[in-house]
Amino acid sequence: MEYLNNKKSIPFEIQAFTSPEVLCDYAREHPIEILLISGKAMNDMVKQLDVGMLIILSEGVHNPGLDHYPSVYKYQSSDGMLREIMSYYGADKTPHSQTQVLKRQTRVIGVYSPIGRTQKTSFALTLGQILAKSQAVLYLNLENFSGFDQLLEQRFEHTLSDLLYFIRQENMNLSYKMASMTESLQNLDFIPPALSPMDIQCTTYEEWTSLLEMIIKETRYEIVILDLGDGVQNLFQILEACDQIYVPIRNDVISAAKITQFEYLLNVWGHTHLMERIRKLKLPFHAASHSGKAYFENLVWSELGDYVREVLRKEDSC
Repeated sequence: MEYLNNKKSIPFEIQAFTSPEVLCDYAREHPIEILLISGKAMNDMVKQLDVGMLIILSEGVHNPGLDHYPSVYKYQSSDGMLREIMSYYGADKTPHSQTQVLKRQTRVIGVYSPIGRTQKTSFALTLGQILAKSQAVLYLNLENFSGFDQLLEQRFEHTLSDLLYFIRQENMNLSYKMASMTESLQNLDFIPPALSPMDIQCTTYEEWTSLLEMIIKETRYEIVILDLGDGVQNLFQILEACDQIYVPIRNDVISAAKITQFEYLLNVWGHTHLMERIRKLKLPFHAASHSGKAYFENLVWSELGDYVREVLRKEDSC
């Protein structure tokens, strides 16, 4: 309960009740959108409550009379339970009214480089985890090949490909569907990246824009980090949607030539003003000493993490 209350991105206020009677007293004065309740606590009074959705918190076996209610398994991680709840809620055919989101204006941060092997993704994940200590941050990987399944040693049930499918179908309750597939690295939320490069390459600028608009208007995220690759259609237009753009660079001759070409095209294609938002960074080399989830979590305390904190400190002092 404490973990969920501290999770900044959850689109609901969470209340806990010590008994069905206390719950019913509360429900007389306050609307309840989702009620998660143990099967043992269910009684006739609770069944008569006017709630948006009632979900049984199951210990594996419950009264057959409750089978018509959706259920989630009690003994699992809080994140897993939250994803299941949001999956039920987002799948509801009825459009749910969006609670007004009170937050600072959402900042979109782009991380992109025309150069390879710059530690771009390691930087983006380090930046995201550090910012997520004090703000609600969502990381989106828009590369052709992210390698997340292999890096995290995990096969994800839902990915960005599924979310893009819902965008194309103009499905209702998109923000809740997104919440049902959101994973976390420490405090940083992320949507598991698309497995196939085609899912990135075939997504139109309008579809990316719809996704960003939904996140900005309907979620509690204060920062969205876009880890951009060259497979994104209308890349420069996507960069236009970014309030700030970090461009990791290298010092060799070929890398410098690629940066020069990138800046030339910004000018030729009418995006010269983006140079004001771009900050080029020469990142310290990060030698991986861990694998799996530990690799991502240890980024924060690496030399790269120290570098990112210094970058943010200097920006705050400006």
